[in-house]
Amino acid sequence: MTQTRPAAVIVLAAGAGTRMKSAIPKVLHPIAGRSLLHHALAAAAGCQPESLVVVLRHERELVAAHVAEISERILPAPSIADQDEIPGTGRAAECALAMLPTGLSGTIVVSYGDVPLLTSETINELVRFHESGGHGVSVLSADVADPAGYGRIIRDADGQVLRIVEQKDADETERSITEINSGIYAFDAEVLRAALQKVGTDNAQGEKYLTDVLAHARQAGSTVAALVTSDIWQVEGANDRVQLAALGKELNRRICERWMRAGVTIVDPNTTWIDADVELNPDVTILPGVQLQRATVVGGGSTIGPDSTLSDVEVGERSSVVRTHGSLAVLGDDVSVGPFAFLRPGTELGANGKIGTFVETKNAKIGAKSKVPHLSYVGDATIGENSNIGAASVFVNYDGVNKHHTTIGSNVRLGSDNMFVAPVTVGDGAYSGAGTVVRKDVPPGALAINVAPQRNLEGWVQQNRAGTPAALAASEATPEQES
Repeated sequence: MTQTRPAAVIVLAAGAGTRMKSAIPKVLHPIAGRSLLHHALAAAAGCQPESLVVVLRHERELVAAHVAEISERILPAPSIADQDEIPGTGRAAECALAMLPTGLSGTIVVSYGDVPLLTSETINELVRFHESGGHGVSVLSADVADPAGYGRIIRDADGQVLRIVEQKDADETERSITEINSGIYAFDAEVLRAALQKVGTDNAQGEKYLTDVLAHARQAGSTVAALVTSDIWQVEGANDRVQLAALGKELNRRICERWMRAGVTIVDPNTTWIDADVELNPDVTILPGVQLQRATVVGGGSTIGPDSTLSDVEVGERSSVVRTHGSLAVLGDDVSVGPFAFLRPGTELGANGKIGTFVETKNAKIGAKSKVPHLSYVGDATIGENSNIGAASVFVNYDGVNKHHTTIGSNVRLGSDNMFVAPVTVGDGAYSGAGTVVRKDVPPGALAINVAPQRNLEGWVQQNRAGTPAALAASEATPEQES
């Protein structure tokens, strides 16, 4: 079947969203790693319309900056229309029409910036329904158990759509109707333009309703129809944080299900959260308590978790990441990370490498087969291949004013409890002793040590801690001196 392409999609995002009780505009609240508006615009752009317009008013500059930020990922890039002081969805659509090419004909879809589960496929289905029936207006509707708060679809005895009545304007009989208006429409462009010129603000809210277009379209001889969707979630909006959480949970359930059907094992979907932009390959295993965020990518055969959060992290194939928090890091094939590792931005771990228990890394490039096994901090550093960093080592990168870099060569073996006071370089094949503070460069193949001779002050405990358990134990363990 040839895909029907709308002439334009208009996304309405001008409202204040006061029920969210937030300094952040409602449409900028995120679920699955994207704002509500980003989800809505992505669905609209997925229909490949000739034009895409988003209507703004509340916190206009803030929302416009977000639209500009995400535009590079949305084609066609959305244009911005500003709604003026006249309230209502009809006026918002009218402002958007002024942004469209003069004489544009065909189907115009109107959607909203707070329906994040709406898909491109459903929009396309509405457009096909609209155009195949030759309708002037088609509305996406749904049959719900509790229609409170929604506009009702009013049909005649033959099932034809007569009009839509808003909740506050509905009488008792109309409020008992369970078929509700989603607010998502397909209009013939000429019908929409003509009808909006006739729509006024004579209603309980004093607004220019987009729903009033239906009655004017019928009066002009156009047919009005409703396509009932069985997937109610797709037309659900987020008006408060309770609804936002419910939509986020449902979207995550769908994302997890999609990846499981694509060959990913998710042991516990109820405790696994995967953002919309994450990419997973077949035979990835996700253990309980995992959050994969933003543009994280996981290669085939890798296991993530349990209890790990990765944001913008690339993981290669056949790797293991256990109880780890990471962001903006790149991990190669066959690596081992964690448990209790903290990967900060700029971390790169080569193939067959290891970042172990209680290790923190930042701006660190660690070569293939090199290991930082445990209890260490590696910051602003380059480590070559097949090197081993001893336990409790610290790369001292900050002098109180500036950050400095440390370079460790390949096939280096470093002792435990080392301090590398940057800037410093340790050459290929070098060693260091336990407890070494490396303040100057170590040549290739050299052993770096700086320990002083050990002194034992015998009898110190008995003399200075007399009567303590330690002193008693020491006395019992010390042979008596012959007289």
